[in-house]
Amino acid sequence: MTRPPMLGIIPARFASSRFPGKPLAMILGRPMLAHVFERASLCPELSRVVLATDDGRIRDAAEGLGIPVVMTSAEHASGTDRVLEAAEILGASDEHVIVNIQGDEPALEPAMLSELVAPFTDPERGPATRVATLATAMPPDQAKSPDRVKVVLAQDGNALYFSRAGIPFGRDAEHRDYLLHIGLYAFRLEALRRFAALPRGRLEALEELEQLRFLENGIPVRVSLTARKSQGVDRPEDIDTVTKMLMESKRP
Repeated sequence: MTRPPMLGIIPARFASSRFPGKPLAMILGRPMLAHVFERASLCPELSRVVLATDDGRIRDAAEGLGIPVVMTSAEHASGTDRVLEAAEILGASDEHVIVNIQGDEPALEPAMLSELVAPFTDPERGPATRVATLATAMPPDQAKSPDRVKVVLAQDGNALYFSRAGIPFGRDAEHRDYLLHIGLYAFRLEALRRFAALPRGRLEALEELEQLRFLENGIPVRVSLTARKSQGVDRPEDIDTVTKMLMESKRP
């Protein structure tokens, strides 16, 4: 099947309760947003990668590095809403697949983006795919952490549920096969518009997981499994971890 045009958008905001100014945090002499953009741009499926922000400091830093950037509203409740506004500013069509690339993943493997968008070009299921995301195996000792979002899948590879709790729960025996959700998303533009038009769901509010809005409204989310690992930056102490990862990835 013909591959649809694919647009990568990196939402980046300055305000963060746990790490204000996170996109501008310096890693190996460059702001985090530069590392994310550089790695995303190495994905061959993406025809374009753009930063979307509501903050002049982030805009100025991006423009100073030659990174394309669009200014969006400061009123968005989620990064997904920001991505939609940016896609519309950039003139994306209904044929586009919009890829939401988290701005706090400076160690992102470009091949993970290729895995993320692969369902849209599947000869059998591609035309029906509306939303896609990634998951990977995780150690059982991490499953109890609410910061590590878990996902369980149906037989067809679509998500049944996402949770901060350790799901699925082994009632009669210890369960060890947990899947860690990786917060990268790809959407058909019409699915992204539908998401933004829907009210915040009860489960979404309870878990503080916006992807549950799709499931609560019967929109299937295709999950691709990856063996690759990434490391997001949630707190300042995570900078050391991703710095080591980036240094190791550049070694011969």
